[in-house]
Amino acid sequence: MMKTLFFASATIWQREVIRYVRSPSRIIGSLGMPFFFLAFLGIGMQSAFALRPGGERYIDFIAPGILGMVLLFSSTVAGISVIWDRQFGFLKEMLVAPIPRLSIVLGRTVGGTTTASLQALLMLGASIVLGVKPPSASGLLLALLFMALIGISFTSLGVALASRMEDPHGFQLIFNFLIMPTFFLSGALFPVDQLPAFLRWAAYLNPLTYGVDGLRYALVGSARIGLAADLAVLSVVSALLLTIGAVLFRGARM
Repeated sequence: MMKTLFFASATIWQREVIRYVRSPSRIIGSLGMPFFFLAFLGIGMQSAFALRPGGERYIDFIAPGILGMVLLFSSTVAGISVIWDRQFGFLKEMLVAPIPRLSIVLGRTVGGTTTASLQALLMLGASIVLGVKPPSASGLLLALLFMALIGISFTSLGVALASRMEDPHGFQLIFNFLIMPTFFLSGALFPVDQLPAFLRWAAYLNPLTYGVDGLRYALVGSARIGLAADLAVLSVVSALLLTIGAVLFRGARM
């Protein structure tokens, strides 16, 4: 049983990665908006923002937030592939195959996490070209851990939503409704502790807030919440969303 689960999950993961690397337009297109966010806001508005006298530059502050943006968008939109597979009949073939449905969820989740992390690493390289300080080796490893946790969380969310939907246009509407508030309330572009009280509490209920704070600690060396809290909250959320995604996908229709 475990051997079947592993090989089925690995095959689905391989399919997701191959689809990603064979689509350069997807890679370039998904990095376009985050790159301009970082270039225009980080460089163009540097003089308008002073986070702390003598502290980090604004481009260094928002670079981890832009990485969080890449991970959020790429991970969640990975769920739409479930809907397209249902439209073209491929999902039916997987569901009738003699493999556990959990292997489909795990394969898609790990595949979506892998492709989202690859895109984030490409964005990290672009940010270094724009003048962001390169991370240390230990900082990069810690950043990879947070990338994985963010990817698992939001890929699981995308799979959970897509497992109950058949219309890709409806998924995109819900995607936009959820994603933009999640991004803007994550502290990606401005410090969470400077928000009004009601927005601050909403930000602390947002799992991406802890992911961005963890990435900021790993890449810049500053965290407003704390590394231990970031890791604990994001680990619990990723496990919870993965479980929810697996439960909902178990009842997915062909």
